[in-house]
Amino acid sequence: MTIEEKLNLIADAADDLKAENIEQLDVRLKTSIADYFVVCTGTSDRHVQSIAERVEEKMAVKGVKPLRIEGERSGWILHDYGDIVLHIMREEQRQFYDLETLWKNTQTDPNLS
Repeated sequence: MTIEEKLNLIADAADDLKAENIEQLDVRLKTSIADYFVVCTGTSDRHVQSIAERVEEKMAVKGVKPLRIEGERSGWILHDYGDIVLHIMREEQRQFYDLETLWKNTQTDPNLS
């Protein structure tokens, strides 16, 4: 499965459950943690959990399992798929941490070019 197929599958699965403001951040030249971050918003803790479960189910069907899952029942769930890290957040956490601005403003790492 290509990284583009994974990105599309994650975004489509999140969209299936009405995740809001789904964004894909290309961080390949900024960090070695992952190639992409997918960030989306759920309207409640239960909605965040449901989105996470849907993405995990859809990825498992394709034989892809997260390397780890963090933050269940905290308003922010992270799925680490190695080359893609999924962040599902309630609006309050998303505004507070503002990952989009953080990573868009992060300088390119010359060691990754």
